[in-house]
Amino acid sequence: MEHNERHIINEVLDGKTNSFAYFVEQYSQQIYSLIIGMVENKEDAEELTQDTFLKAFRSLASFNTDSKFSTWLYRIAYNNTVSHLRRRTKEQLPMDERLFDNIRDEDVDKALDDDNNPQIEKLYRAISKLQADEKVLITLFYMEEKPISETANILGISESNAKVKLHRTRKKIYLLMKDDEFEKE
Repeated sequence: MEHNERHIINEVLDGKTNSFAYFVEQYSQQIYSLIIGMVENKEDAEELTQDTFLKAFRSLASFNTDSKFSTWLYRIAYNNTVSHLRRRTKEQLPMDERLFDNIRDEDVDKALDDDNNPQIEKLYRAISKLQADEKVLITLFYMEEKPISETANILGISESNAKVKLHRTRKKIYLLMKDDEFEKE
């Protein structure tokens, strides 16, 4: 963690609560982007972003300054959003993961690396059909380019579990893109 952020945390804990505005300014757009990818509703995302910063402020004394503040904040945002989604559960049909065994990684790579407009549109439609935890995994690793170790830490899972989930989610996206292709015919 930057020395500056550690200093700001100490200021806030010493009663200079206005210093917390630094964290809001520094991270609010990133936290909002993470949340909007999970809830797909602007109003909910704005409210959950505010809740995240409020929870972070209230529990700042429990922050371990040996860790990165941003990772800790992302974890709060993720957990807060997952809790919100559980309260509003909309049942999603699980995909039979045995289908993944028949998909070659080369086919997935080729489909996901294709950057023509129709393919990109299919990719975004497929991502929108993912479950919240899958969306956040894709968002953190590919869109925000977080290392797998930090992504795993934010999600509260091991690195190896994050790698497995990422691999399965890529295959799920591939299948959803194929379904999308089939539905358009």
